[in-house]
Amino acid sequence: MRDVLRAEWLKAWSGRTWWIMLLVGLFLGLLGASGAAAAADVQIDDGTTDAVAGSAEVVRAWFSTLLASMLFGAVFVTREYGAGAISRSVLLSGSRSRLLAAKTLVGTGMGALLAAVATLCAPLSLWLFFPMFGIDAHWSRDASLTLLGVFAVITLAAPWGVLLGWILRNQAATIATLLVVTLFVDEGLHALLPEAGRFTMQVAMGTVYRDDKNMALDLPYALLVIAAWLALAGFTARRLFTRRDVT
Repeated sequence: MRDVLRAEWLKAWSGRTWWIMLLVGLFLGLLGASGAAAAADVQIDDGTTDAVAGSAEVVRAWFSTLLASMLFGAVFVTREYGAGAISRSVLLSGSRSRLLAAKTLVGTGMGALLAAVATLCAPLSLWLFFPMFGIDAHWSRDASLTLLGVFAVITLAAPWGVLLGWILRNQAATIATLLVVTLFVDEGLHALLPEAGRFTMQVAMGTVYRDDKNMALDLPYALLVIAAWLALAGFTARRLFTRRDVT
């Protein structure tokens, strides 16, 4: 298993996927942070928020990097199907279960690295954008907990993309599914039926990075929902991968 993990780790760093997703994650984070700083400037003038809450909002904006983490996981798996290399990977790894586990673990590790970069950049962006609007940044316990939640969701987004990649096998279909579900289905369902929408992956992740949504679950239940979605995706991925032809 150690050799399989090492091989998959080397694959994760090969090609352009890792640095493209890193750039996408940084762009999304900086875009969100600049927008949050601009909104805080207006809200502080209106008296609807203060510098402490505004600082936490800028940190929270970095949750958007989870999209890049998710897409990296999807591409990490599906590019082998697209290149026709998946059969060779199965043969060299010794078993399908071992390959599935190795790719999921390595994908999660890459997600953790991307989360570490975002966690480093979030406070820096606060002290970059707030002075542009003449606001003094104020770090607080809420900002620290938000930063911890941002790290967690970006890390967990990677295995979500990996497992959906194993299920769908096609790169375009997996990426389209992730974008539609993340950006429209989960949020739309929560807007229409919050009693049901709070059990979706995206809304549960929102609880982890302390996004105050209507009827959102408490943190322990949100973590259980995320774990349940990952477990369901893992079960389905393993069942399909071990029973269907590898083509």
